[in-house]
Amino acid sequence: MRRPALTSSGQPAVDDDFGSAPVPDVPAAVAFEVIQSQLVRDGCEYWRAKRGTNAMPARSDLDPLIEVPALCPSMMLKDVERSPLDFRYRLIGTRLRHHMTADWKGKRMSEIEFQRAPNPIWRAHAYVAETGRPIFLRPPYVGPHKDFLHIDAVILPLGENRREADMVMIFIEFLSSAAKGQASG
Repeated sequence: MRRPALTSSGQPAVDDDFGSAPVPDVPAAVAFEVIQSQLVRDGCEYWRAKRGTNAMPARSDLDPLIEVPALCPSMMLKDVERSPLDFRYRLIGTRLRHHMTADWKGKRMSEIEFQRAPNPIWRAHAYVAETGRPIFLRPPYVGPHKDFLHIDAVILPLGENRREADMVMIFIEFLSSAAKGQASG
């Protein structure tokens, strides 16, 4: 995994574009342009505005309940734990909890059989934690709701030092055949 590029002053270079480079070993990774969900796109723009000239915003830069309350039901926050690498569920939006098979708040991804390494969703989280770059995902939907076709999602890095991820912020929307690009759930 690559680290964020540095400027001549040693600061992380800020990528003004989300880019479209493929991510190795993450089959559901897609370019930003492929994302249909306006909710996910709005979450990306919120993150981009908050990071300013930094590689990423700090959690303390964000106040989503006040600034973007409509996005909160579809948002997750996870702590990035290192040595060994793991991700602990910290906040799960109400719309997302509705679609989950269990209450994972406080659990680590390594404790959830179908989320632990080397699962592709684990690799997507690891990519963000190790590179400090967002990743966009469009996996097929697997679950009880027959109308859903796929999920649009983004995993965005957060770091108190604004250079190394110590949290990830995730926006997820479940898209159905009847309402592509519309909130489902």
